[in-house]
Amino acid sequence: MYIFRYIRQLLGSIASRRQKLLVRSYLMPSEHLGRDVMVDVYRPALPPWRLLNLAVFNDGQDLERMNLREQLQTAFKEHSLSPTVVIGVHAGDRMREYGTTGRPDYKGRGDQAGAYEHFLIEELIPWIEKFYNVYQLPARRAIAGFSLGGLNAFDVAWRNPGEFGVAGVFSGSLWWRSKAFRKDQPDANLIVHNYVQKTKKMPKIRLWFMAGTADEEADRNNNGIIDAIDDTLQLLQILKEKGQKEEEDFTYVEVKNGRHEPETWGTVVLDFLKWA
Repeated sequence: MYIFRYIRQLLGSIASRRQKLLVRSYLMPSEHLGRDVMVDVYRPALPPWRLLNLAVFNDGQDLERMNLREQLQTAFKEHSLSPTVVIGVHAGDRMREYGTTGRPDYKGRGDQAGAYEHFLIEELIPWIEKFYNVYQLPARRAIAGFSLGGLNAFDVAWRNPGEFGVAGVFSGSLWWRSKAFRKDQPDANLIVHNYVQKTKKMPKIRLWFMAGTADEEADRNNNGIIDAIDDTLQLLQILKEKGQKEEEDFTYVEVKNGRHEPETWGTVVLDFLKWA
């Protein structure tokens, strides 16, 4: 009887443990960026031998405003999300570190995107692998971001499909352009659109896009669709022309009345994690 009681207590303790979420913050020195990077780690309280999915978020300082802690706690408790360690990387100089590696915009912004990519691949990922039992398969690893961070997440995954097999683009700054805007060519010189169009061999990654109907008011080509949505839809069309299949290779979520802010992104962040 005592043995059975002990077993029941042990199982109850394990079940309770699995419902918990552990959140820790670390200050990581980066040689590539020449600064210390604050990193928040959200992980389920599981035995160290359990393999975990990995999700890295740019602009990790905003995850708290998205109520991510409580959402993860509930998801793990209800077993609606596979065990995942979420890494929130706090931003530095966003206009320099976020962007497209080797392709600054026409104002020179994003000139440190390469250094940030090296930080992610050569410093952050090895650190994560040292302390957390994460899957080695790229399909089990995602990178995501918001606005400029979303643009950067797309670019990092596109360039490093061996590290990240999934990218999440929340209200991505897909307007990033190599030349200044011209009224007679409103949709020309969009950096991401152009390099995807020129790609001969598509990287093996899955892409999740989101935009809100109130993301902004700008409509540079006067087609009645705000740029945040229009830029995304144009990129999706290019992906289709490249043979990518909707829902299989990419998906798009449009949030009615969604604004360009963490509170809106927080309404779908868990949807992304479950999809990823």
